[in-house]
Amino acid sequence: MFDTALSSSDLLFLAKGAGMTIIVTVISVTIGTVLGILFGVIRVQLGAVLSAPLTFFLDIFRSVPLLIQLVLANAFMGMVLRLQLSGFTVACMVLSLYTAAYCSEIVRGSIDAVPSTTRRAARSLGMSWAQDMRYIVMPLATRVALPSWIGLALGVMKDSALVYVVQVTELLKSTQILITRLQEPLFLLMICGAFYFLISFPLARFGGYLEKRWSND
Repeated sequence: MFDTALSSSDLLFLAKGAGMTIIVTVISVTIGTVLGILFGVIRVQLGAVLSAPLTFFLDIFRSVPLLIQLVLANAFMGMVLRLQLSGFTVACMVLSLYTAAYCSEIVRGSIDAVPSTTRRAARSLGMSWAQDMRYIVMPLATRVALPSWIGLALGVMKDSALVYVVQVTELLKSTQILITRLQEPLFLLMICGAFYFLISFPLARFGGYLEKRWSND
């Protein structure tokens, strides 16, 4: 019969770690999405040449591994800027910019996917740029962007496991602490995976529901 030293308090400890994972993910994805939309629209409006500095800045976050970004950002804030920021704050800042870098590409591609003839028709009807973006571009672009954005959000949730390097005790770090104490790695990692599944599955299903509903409209 299977025997384990895992107690209810240990499960509560894992649940708290899962809660931290959710908090970091929600904050980072929310801020990153807002910034990503802003950056994506700016890149489309300015064109490739004028938006080159912004594109280069975002490419840094897409190209450098997230683990290195977290370590360097934490060191830069403390050693260079002399700012006493918590690991949680640093983690949210880096993950937000990381999310924004990828989200801007999703937004740019989604806006470019809207047929130019549709946009010209809207402008010929007397719509302003703001009205064109609000009533024509954004509804169509959102349908194109949704699957990629869902994948990005799920990816950020899993990548949040790396924030342990800035002393944030999220789900995976909580699991590692229990593994060190209980010496039951396989069982604890299975429970950790179950927590990640419970967090990500509803978001994935909701995204699939919206995508299916919109495809039938």
